[in-house]
Amino acid sequence: MTIDYDKGGGFVPVVAQDALTGHIRMVAVANEQAVRHTLETGRATFWSRSRGELWEKGLTSGNAMDVSAVLVDCDADCLVYLVTPRGATCHTGAPTCFFRRLTIDGVTDTAVPEPTLLARLEAVLEARKGADAGASYAKSLYAGGAAKIGEKLREEAGELAEAVAREDDGRVVSEAADVLFHVLIALRSRDVSFEAVLRELDRRSGTSGHDEKRARGAAGR
Repeated sequence: MTIDYDKGGGFVPVVAQDALTGHIRMVAVANEQAVRHTLETGRATFWSRSRGELWEKGLTSGNAMDVSAVLVDCDADCLVYLVTPRGATCHTGAPTCFFRRLTIDGVTDTAVPEPTLLARLEAVLEARKGADAGASYAKSLYAGGAAKIGEKLREEAGELAEAVAREDDGRVVSEAADVLFHVLIALRSRDVSFEAVLRELDRRSGTSGHDEKRARGAAGR
């Protein structure tokens, strides 16, 4: 398969998507030279229409994007760069260029919801730190500290284990959701992001689980 640059007058649209979180970071265009440079260097490269030249993202700003894969759509006229961003993506300093919302009345600068369910839930749980413990379950756990949060984690994990062993799939899903919810509360109680957990899982990718456990055991001795 070859990329159809002719359809776009020598260019194809490129979507830069965070390989870890799935967030859309930016959209630009690239010609064949830019795509080849991206594949050869592993650095996100586009074509700057305003300057009429190749544009390697972050070459001047430092906010580069490492590319782990280039995906091609079914018509071979649009690409996705799977990227690891090194800093903010937007020239405004925002993490993504898509921070405004379009409504029936036009484009607004109001806060845009987090793009994924996990990110939205994480934001809600962070906001609950300022709630009243009597009105917010999450706040009551924060107020109880590590001991109470740990107790709930053990309780919910036990219920999930029981469901896996003896109950139907619907119950397993429900109990797994409870575990994940309380894991997110535990992380927010320590100001640790779920993205940090994803980064750790990504670090372990391709490593045998047995090797990983042995390595952690050795480090703890």
